[in-house]
Amino acid sequence: MVPISVDKFVNETVKNNKDVNRKEIKKNILAAVERKKKGAGCIQCDQPIWALGSGVTGIDMCFSCTTGEADQSEDYEIDVVCYNR
Repeated sequence: MVPISVDKFVNETVKNNKDVNRKEIKKNILAAVERKKKGAGCIQCDQPIWALGSGVTGIDMCFSCTTGEADQSEDYEIDVVCYNR
């Protein structure tokens, strides 16, 4: 996964999707990050959740179950070093 900060992801998402509410998407992603940090598992396979995907979709799933893809090397996930509120 490609590490990204919450703010950078939110900024890019809002910039590219004018109908997305900045406060709501940030709140949802931060909540998903907290669930991931506490060990939340995918509702389908019990692997660790993909925080960004879970925050965007509202469903706690891992990358593969969310996207149907195995290669996550080019997709974003919150970098815990960049994690901020």
